[in-house]
Amino acid sequence: MNLPNFLSLLRLCMVPVFAAVFFSGREDAHYWAAAVYALAFLTDIADGWIARHFNQITRLGRVLDPLADKLMTFTVIICITVDGIIPVWAVVIFFLKEAAMGIGALSMYRKVDDVIPSNWLGKTSTGVFFIVCAALVLFPEIPKHWATGLISFALVLTVAAFLSYLWQYLTVTGRRKKS
Repeated sequence: MNLPNFLSLLRLCMVPVFAAVFFSGREDAHYWAAAVYALAFLTDIADGWIARHFNQITRLGRVLDPLADKLMTFTVIICITVDGIIPVWAVVIFFLKEAAMGIGALSMYRKVDDVIPSNWLGKTSTGVFFIVCAALVLFPEIPKHWATGLISFALVLTVAAFLSYLWQYLTVTGRRKKS
C-alpha cells in the first residue's frame, strides 16, 4: 500500500471520529470537530499531491480517495443538519447528487474498467464545500438565512461539477450524440 492510499484510509477512519467529537457535548466540541475535518481535508490535498507528484496514482486510490471525501462530507452535512444549522433539503440534494455520482462511477467502471478522474470544477466545488461546512461547524450560531445561503452556493457548485462529470461520462461511454 502506498502513502496516498494510506492517507485515504486514514481519512476514512476520521469519519466516525468527526461525528463522535461533533456530538460529544463538550463546550469546545465544534472546534475539535472542525479540526478533525480540517485534518481530513489536508490529508486529501496531501494524498492527491503525493500521488500525482510521485506517480503513485492507483486504481485503488481512484476509488478510496473520493469514497473517503464523500463519506466525510456526507457525515459533516448530516451533523450540521441534525444540529439545525442547515435545512434538510440541502442533505437531500447532496445525497441525490452523490448517489448519481456513485451509480455513474459503478456503471463506468463496468463499461470501461475505470472511473473519471477529478477535474478542476470538482476540486473547486470540494474546496468551497469544505470551507462552507467548516465555517458552519465552527460558527453554528450563524443566522439561518446566511447558513442556507452559504450551503446553497456550495450546492450549486457541486451540482455544476456533477454536470461536468456527467458530460465526461456520456462522452467516454459513447452515449452522447456526435455533433
